[in-house]
Formats: sequence, C-alpha cells, structure tokens
Amino acid sequence: MPTVSVEPVLNISAYLFVPLPDAADLRPLLHGRATARGLKGTILLAEEGINLFLAGPADAVRGFVDDLRADDRFAPLVPKESWSDSQPFRKMLVKVKREIIRMDHPTIRPSAGRAPAVAPATLARWLGQGHDDDGRPVVTLDTRNAFEVDCGTFEGAIDWRIGKFTDFPAALRAHREELAGKTVVSFCTGGIRCEKAAILMAEEGVQNVFQLEGGILKYFEETGGPHYRGNCFVFDERRTLDPSLAAAPEGEVSAIEK
Repeated sequence: MPTVSVEPVLNISAYLFVPLPDAADLRPLLHGRATARGLKGTILLAEEGINLFLAGPADAVRGFVDDLRADDRFAPLVPKESWSDSQPFRKMLVKVKREIIRMDHPTIRPSAGRAPAVAPATLARWLGQGHDDDGRPVVTLDTRNAFEVDCGTFEGAIDWRIGKFTDFPAALRAHREELAGKTVVSFCTGGIRCEKAAILMAEEGVQNVFQLEGGILKYFEETGGPHYRGNCFVFDERRTLDPSLAAAPEGEVSAIEK
C-alpha cells in the first residue's frame, strides 16, 4: 500500500544498475518528462545505470516512476519514499556521468551480478542478538563520507573516515584483516554505494559480506531505526532525516557542511 501523509511533497530516491548504452539519448527524454510533471531533483545516467532523487506532488512523482518502468530495463526500480512540507530541490537536473556513483574501479559492475543482500528486519535482528544466524559476529561497515557518518550511524559501525567514495578501495586494503571471521554488512544512505562496496570486498577476498538492502532509508522505513544513533544525511535542503523519515530540526545539522 502507498504511504499516506498529510505533507504535500513526496521525495523519492532510487537507483538501478542496468546497462544503458543510450544514456545520452535518455537525458532529454527524462528531463522533459520530469519538468512536464513539475518535478525537481537530480537524475544521474551512466552506462552502468540510473540514480535519481526527485520531489513533487505524489501523483506526479509516482506517475513519472510508472512511465519510467514502462521501459523494461527500469521495471525493477523500487523507490524509497519520504515526505516533506516543502520542495527540497531548487531545479530539475538530468546529467550523464561516467558512473552513477564514482568508485574509479571499472571491474565492479553490479549489473553483472549483485552481492548478497540482507533485509532491514534481518539486520535489526542480527544486531539485537549480537550475531548472524550461523553464530558469527556481525559488524556494520559505513561506506559513506566522514561528514555523513558524523550525522548518525549504526552503533559500533566501522568508519574508515573516507573523504569520498573513491577512497574506499584503498581503505579496504588497509583494513581488510580487521574483517576476518565476521559477517560484514556494508551500508550507505540508499544502497548504491554499499552495493559496489560489497562486490569489491568479495573480490578482495573478504568472506561473509552482505549489503544492507535499500540502505539506511529503507532500514528506517521498515524497522524504525533500532541500533542506529542520530540521523541520516541526505543531499537536499532537508539536510538530515530522523528514523521516522522526517526532516531533523535545523539546529541538529547547523555545523554540518557539504
């Protein structure tokens, strides 16, 4: 069932790793569709897939997603929803990039095969009991930038203080031995970074690696946020969301700079 809210603006984030050799041709098409519906936000397109953040009236946002899914390549797209009382974006941008999330590691191609994923409810249960279903200790690995982590993260999460996602491969190689013998769950805001991170970890020989399905936002939506402390940074004018997916009070993030 669709989420019901008295607030007027529906915000969605979604991504999908799927081959898009026609990314440049899609740019004007998607920009035209979004602006025609009065939406604002950002859509990133690359040969490896699509990443989008959009906001507007609920019918307009969901209608755009329905139109997008009419292309079979985008049929699996599952947006994460939240609400706000004002439009958090200033314009509508559609950009073509080399990667929809830059890692500078071209052998990582999630469209060729995803890393195993763990559902939010399962992770909450694992964290509550202190181990996975096979008895291995569970650690969460934050793949976000340091300033995002400072707004909030899971209790005891591993934080390598990276400044940008392209730093992650080097950080992994420096700390890989710390992950031995554990079940490692990589996580990020909406799932896109932790998906690439989990694949890289598996390729680098880390065993028992999972990605958190849907990232922090889906975890908040489905569990309410147990074992998470603080808020989740988002790249729009709301700045951070609390575990109810509401914008956190402005004072809580006044010291955080992009």
